[in-house]
This record gives sequence, C-alpha cells and structure tokens, in this order.
Amino acid sequence: MDTKSGRKPARALFTPLLLALLFAGCATTQVAGPASQPSVHSAFAEAGALARNDAALGGTAKADNARAIERLLAGIDDASLAREAAKLPAGDPLYDFAGRALLNRGLPLPRPFDSAARWRFDNRPPAERDGYRPPVKLAVLLPLSGSLATAAAPVREGLLAGYYGESRQRPEIAFYDTTAGAVDAYRQAVAGGADFVVGPLGREEVGKLFSQPDLPVPVLALNRGAVAPPAGNAGFSLAPEDDGLIAAEYLLGLERHNVLVIAGNDDNGIRASEAFRDRFRQRGGTVAETLSVGEDPGDLATALSAAAQKNVDGIFLAVRGGTARLLAPQLALAGLGGKTRVGTSQLASGTGKADEDAALDGIVFPTEVWTSRGVPGLPVASVVGMDNPAARGPAARLFAFGYDAWQLVAYLEKLVLAPNSEIRGATGTLKLDGFGNVLRTPAWSVFSGGQPVPVRDGG
Repeated sequence: MDTKSGRKPARALFTPLLLALLFAGCATTQVAGPASQPSVHSAFAEAGALARNDAALGGTAKADNARAIERLLAGIDDASLAREAAKLPAGDPLYDFAGRALLNRGLPLPRPFDSAARWRFDNRPPAERDGYRPPVKLAVLLPLSGSLATAAAPVREGLLAGYYGESRQRPEIAFYDTTAGAVDAYRQAVAGGADFVVGPLGREEVGKLFSQPDLPVPVLALNRGAVAPPAGNAGFSLAPEDDGLIAAEYLLGLERHNVLVIAGNDDNGIRASEAFRDRFRQRGGTVAETLSVGEDPGDLATALSAAAQKNVDGIFLAVRGGTARLLAPQLALAGLGGKTRVGTSQLASGTGKADEDAALDGIVFPTEVWTSRGVPGLPVASVVGMDNPAARGPAARLFAFGYDAWQLVAYLEKLVLAPNSEIRGATGTLKLDGFGNVLRTPAWSVFSGGQPVPVRDGG
C-alpha cells in the first residue's frame, strides 16, 4: 500500500480586522506584505485565545467556537499561516486548528498533531516497513435491514475486498448488526474482544455513539455525525458537505473568486451548497448569487441574466445530472456557458447516455480514483462491477468507500504519527487531521463528448 505524500484539496465571527484583510483582496497563495502583518498577527492571536477556551466548552458553544477559529484562520494567507503554525509550542491548543487549515489547503504540517498521543496502538503487532499495522480483532458495525441496509452492502463488500486482498497478517473480523441500535452493537463488539471498531454508517447512529461518556475501544465512524469524534477516535465520510468544501478549494485554486451557486432543494443540494458558501467566503471569495432549484429547474432566464451582470467567474452546481442537463443550455443563453462550472459527485447521478449527457460537456466534478483512473490492488471498476452488483453503477462509490475504510484501519497509526503521510485510496487521497477527521482529496472528472473523462493533475 502506497502511503507517501501528496496534493491539494479548508474552513470558517468576522472581526473588523479580518474583514479588512479579506476585502483587501488577499489571495490564498500570496505572501502577506509588511502592511498586512499586524492583521495576520491579530487574527492569529485572537484565534489562539479562542482555542485556549475550547476545551472548557461543549455542545453548540463548542461548535460555534471552532467555526470562529476557522474563520479567523481562513483569512490568513498561506505563507503566514504556515509560519505562525510552526512557531506554536507543543501542546498549544491552536495547533490542531492551524494544522487542519494547512491540510485543507494542501500545505504540509510542520510537525505531527499534538493529538497523536491520545491514540492507542500498543496491542497491535509490530508495524511493517510500509506502516501496515492492523488491529488484532476488528469489529464492523453495519445495518442488515432497514433503510441503510442497501447502502451498507457495497460498503461491506468493499471492505472485504481490501481485507482479503491483503496477503499479510490480517485481524480476526466480525460484523455486528446495528438495526437495533449502534450503541448496543458497539457494546457487543467490545464484549466480544474487539480492539478496533469500524462504523456505524448512519449519521444519527454516529452522533449517538460519539455522545457516549466513554469509548473503551477506538472507532472509525463511517459518517459525519452532529458530534465530533472524541479524542482517539476518527470519522470518515462521503457527506454532501465534503463535496461543497472540496469544490470551494478547487475553484479558489483556479483563481475563481466570484461565483454563482445553483443548488438543488433536496437535502444533498442544501448541505453541499451551505458548506460551499461558508468555505468560499471564509477564504476570501464572493458568492454573487444563490439559486435554489427543483429537479426540473424551470425557466431561469431572468435570474441567470441578472447573475451574469455581476461578473461571475465560476459556477457551483449542487444538482443531479438530469437537472444539470436542463440548466446547461440556459447558462449558455445567459452568457455563462463558458465560465468554470464545477459540480458535486451528484452530477454523475442519472447520467449514462452520451447523446443526452453531451449537454454537460465542460462541467468538472469530484469522483473516485478507482472508477476514473484505477487503484493498485483493486481490479478495474468495470470488471468488478460485471461480477458484483454491489460494485456496479452508483454502488461503486460506496464499494470504494468500504475499501478505503479497510485501508484506514490498516494504516491508521502511520497517518496519526507521521506528519504529512497519506493513503492513496480508492475514493481519493486520505489524510487525518488533529480532530480525527479523515480529509479526502478526490479525483476530478469532466464531461467530454457526453462521457466523464479524468482531469489531469493541476486542473
């Protein structure tokens, strides 16, 4: 398994100083000049004061405090952020926040996260030279029935593909049904001797498990819950919010700073667009207009013409493929067809007919490395899909997600202890921040001739 280093994919009280910094037009890769230094130091000092207070907070207050820190750090240019983070002494509570901001911008860490000491790996066999060090007894919490069972099947198949594809020593593995409750399933796993737990899969289940006062066995949750991972635990997800954050960084990396957002009025569209707007504005961008649309967007000529007058240089489309096909000609008629257009992973939903999907040509969207380019250790996605329905069509994304869950189990210690280490996974390049969140940089594809084709590195 290759776990070497990598590339690019960032977060959110605006103070008067920060507003001044943002509206001064500070680019994300620009080195701050002498005149901006007081603002940088003030923002960093204010973030540090909030970070020192973070441990005493809980619930909504803690989440709001974290967002305030992220907003302050988001207004600091890359070079200054890296320099100030490197100056922080070991144990400074601001370092985990600053380090996460660096990783979100694709920048290296000056040293490992201080949270590394909270992880427990002592019971595992010695690590292999490449960092492979799985647990002794692995428990997987997934639903066998109910609304999430359909999604759980490809996740399970992908995890087992990674597990059985490993020729070295593997842990004993057991699956536990979460249909009656994830907390009960976790307790059964602990009683059964598990020393590491993967799951649960549902958002509410993750929140309930991470709200427990004590988790004696560490967890890699498979969703983003309302509660952050407790120290020494992790969370990995393909949540719509992740698509929004990734797209914001992508557009900023292309020097697009004034965008139109068109979002579906479903849960995925709302969550992705809200995350996009927050991140894009934090990093100095402007959202010129946001349009909410249904599956059939109707006639948007007036709204799009008004948006075109605002000199937008990019468009974020948090919609499914069928909706995007109806939007594309309207964007062209409004003079927006030539702007940089970036979608979410949902763009691929409802596509597959090249003659119809030609309307999507030029739209870029995040996708899985496995389905777009292939991954060492896994057969080609089309071949696997022929034999296994759980890896076919939309399920392929969840199959890749399950495969990466196994990679995270097996190489977690290396991600925790070695700064700037990563996993080249099936869903993308994976890193771990100081709060237990797996950060994912996806592959990118673009529609060309009505078919998705990989975007070469660098856009």
